[in-house]
Amino acid sequence: MRLVIPSTFPQLLSRLLHSDAARPRVTFYDDAGGERVELSGATYANWVAKTAGLLQDELDAERGDLVLLDLPTHWLGAVWLGASWAAGLCVTADRELAGEAAVVVCGPDRVAEYAPLAADRPVVGLSLRPLGGRFVEPLPSGVVDYGAVVLAQPDSFAPVDPPAAGDAAWREGSEPTSQEALIASVAEHPLVEVGGRLLTDSNPTQVGGPATLISPMLRDGATVWVANPDEARWQHRYDEERATSQLRAASGR
Repeated sequence: MRLVIPSTFPQLLSRLLHSDAARPRVTFYDDAGGERVELSGATYANWVAKTAGLLQDELDAERGDLVLLDLPTHWLGAVWLGASWAAGLCVTADRELAGEAAVVVCGPDRVAEYAPLAADRPVVGLSLRPLGGRFVEPLPSGVVDYGAVVLAQPDSFAPVDPPAAGDAAWREGSEPTSQEALIASVAEHPLVEVGGRLLTDSNPTQVGGPATLISPMLRDGATVWVANPDEARWQHRYDEERATSQLRAASGR
């Protein structure tokens, strides 16, 4: 049967939810800290909706704006990708573009670096604590604590200006890639079989990383991300998670 390729990420997520909203779609391990998070399709979509609402209604991001995601490998990276595309925003991982970004999103290690930008644009800090918790220590003036504000957002997202297939989704350098082109490109090089589970330590928010989110979704599958992987446990985790394929950050495939 021919695989129908959605032209926008919201269409892709909607299709996944209609397939089986309760099935685990996003799993995350941090081997350094021992954290494990598992999100069903419905729970992932809820985090995406809340984060997209934050972007649109609280941070005043508008369709076509550029968002810098400077995050380590983490399940919230997958959430921020989905939320940005749901709001029609273009994502970049290029720190050199911070001055052009309408919104800057970073982990705790980068807050001090980006804090000066908060004078003229939203800078959002993610604590990366379990369950998306807020920072324990106060943040620099103007920096938004994601964990302190996201849960107050609505559980559903209604874009003021809905994204279209031709909207920029990913930017490296000066040439952006549209949502339709990004999804189509990923579809040409599937990382999993239909219904499969991908085990990877690749960062979803870095160059090449969006494929680790999009490819399994396209094929009604799931992704298991691992941060700070313990090599001695990798094969056990592959078996334990019933993975059907893997992608290592070092190998590129």
